[in-house]
Amino acid sequence: MQDAWRTVIEDAWERKESLSPEDRRALLPTLEFALGELDAGRLRIATKVGEDWKVDETLKKGVSLFIACREPRVLAGGNAPCWDRVPLKTEGWTEATFRKAEFRICSGAVVRYGAYIAPSSAVMPSFVNMGAFIDEGTLVDSWATVGSCAQIGKFCHIAEGAALGGVLEPPQGLPVIIEDHCFIGGRAGIFEGVRVREGAVISAGVILSTSTRLIDRATGQHSYGEVPPYAVVVPGSYETAPGVHVSCAVIVKTVDAQTRAKTSLNALLRSHDLP
Repeated sequence: MQDAWRTVIEDAWERKESLSPEDRRALLPTLEFALGELDAGRLRIATKVGEDWKVDETLKKGVSLFIACREPRVLAGGNAPCWDRVPLKTEGWTEATFRKAEFRICSGAVVRYGAYIAPSSAVMPSFVNMGAFIDEGTLVDSWATVGSCAQIGKFCHIAEGAALGGVLEPPQGLPVIIEDHCFIGGRAGIFEGVRVREGAVISAGVILSTSTRLIDRATGQHSYGEVPPYAVVVPGSYETAPGVHVSCAVIVKTVDAQTRAKTSLNALLRSHDLP
């Protein structure tokens, strides 16, 4: 199909409110092609260009249209049969398929079609939504949630109960992005297209959205929406009026790549004075 599928999706998106049942059925082969490319990792929702990230708006539109155009049906897998429009990624897989994919998925995990999981990654009982991208060597731990279109880099650890929010609409909006070698602690939440740069460590319980104030303890600088490379972040609060405190996140230190590679994550979080 080359890039002709993009034109079809863009045209359908412009008419999405008036698509007839016949239009939806005719659109499905194009949408299945696009979702198949996402599922196989040949295309992805967002790609790093230099130090910036570029979102593929057409693919995001395709994900939304895929959901809208498919009829619900009974799906086997997961913990029990379900009634959904989107099949599971591993529906119909055999031992040979799993061996070829080279990632590990545990009983109880739910990974929807259109999510990519790279070789040597592991998905514990958790939820991974369509459009997500999980790069090689990454662990998605028990009861974590990886929302629609979230992008996770290489050799990351998404700890127990962590939540990476989905950003499906608006199409031009960047999803949550976790770059390579990051740790997202238990019950932490990253939402609204926040970017966590390479090597950052997010402590348990930290909540980050684009409106969460991020305070650098060393410089006093305030920022929003992006965690710098190799930053170590913990929950905090700041005073807005006498006796009134608002939750924030605090960069307690920034370590270089060499220190990050040699030091355990637990040690990074325990010692606020580590050079």
